[in-house]
Amino acid sequence: MTDILKSLDAPENPNIPALRPGDVVSVHVKIKEGNRERIQEFKGTVLFTKNNGVSSTFTVRRLASNGIGVERVFLTRSPRIDRVVVERHSKVRRARLFFLRGRTGKSARLKQRF
Repeated sequence: MTDILKSLDAPENPNIPALRPGDVVSVHVKIKEGNRERIQEFKGTVLFTKNNGVSSTFTVRRLASNGIGVERVFLTRSPRIDRVVVERHSKVRRARLFFLRGRTGKSARLKQRF
């Protein structure tokens, strides 16, 4: 029975590295418009990751124009994700960075981890 369930699971996406909260990432997503397909980049900070087997996700937040925050949830095993590039690691002391939602400007900065 477990072999049947495992065969239905989505395979892991090899283009997604190990992500941690506070990482600044650039997610390249395949978007289908009509009959053609293009790649769109979504760049922001990883707020948290949810490790739940097949339905594992990670949430990325970026500041759009006029200081409006945009959050997007990505499935870790999604074939729609072309690649994820980790641009920098930040030093954080908690697993879920919800406090960044109420902050903009200098107060929303995180210290870089080397």
